[in-house]
Amino acid sequence: MTPTDGGPGEAPPVALRTEALEQLLTERGLIDPKVMNEIITTYETNVGPLNGAKVVARAWSDPEYRRRLLQDGTAAIEELGFSGSQGEHIVVVENTATTHHVVVCTLCSCYPWPVLGLPPSWYKDPAYRARVVKEPRTVLFEMGLELDDDVRITVHDSTSEVRWLVLPERPAGTEHLSEEQLVPLVTREAMVGVAKVAAP
Repeated sequence: MTPTDGGPGEAPPVALRTEALEQLLTERGLIDPKVMNEIITTYETNVGPLNGAKVVARAWSDPEYRRRLLQDGTAAIEELGFSGSQGEHIVVVENTATTHHVVVCTLCSCYPWPVLGLPPSWYKDPAYRARVVKEPRTVLFEMGLELDDDVRITVHDSTSEVRWLVLPERPAGTEHLSEEQLVPLVTREAMVGVAKVAAP
């Protein structure tokens, strides 16, 4: 029996608890299941890291778009149809072989929702928020990203006024790939700066 099986003395699995809570709230008229499904669908399909990956793939494929993206992130992102709450002002910074950018929100969890969706739990974790500012190289190493000592690391603090998006370095060996083929390579972690995009 696994810990999620809800054996004797164990809490039921998260999925069952969530379903029970939803049923209770529905029965009491506090939520409408249709509205909940629309919200879930929005964050699964309309808002999320896939949007950001499309922005990155376009920038890698189109030098003129890349220039506009780095000059005015918000406007360039809106060109692809991604805008809205938590994305009113997005600044894009580019990772290179010598410069690495990483994003944090030291106060809460400000995050560019239109292009990255909801922030992951590690982004909201107080340890990440405090440590990545003081010892970014160590934190990145602990998250699986080892950077050479001569790579300069810049930490950007997202706020309610300005949110940051990292344009990751395009991996070598992807020059022959189309924009559509590049999209699946781009991860949310790379667009926050805690990982690099791996070559296929």
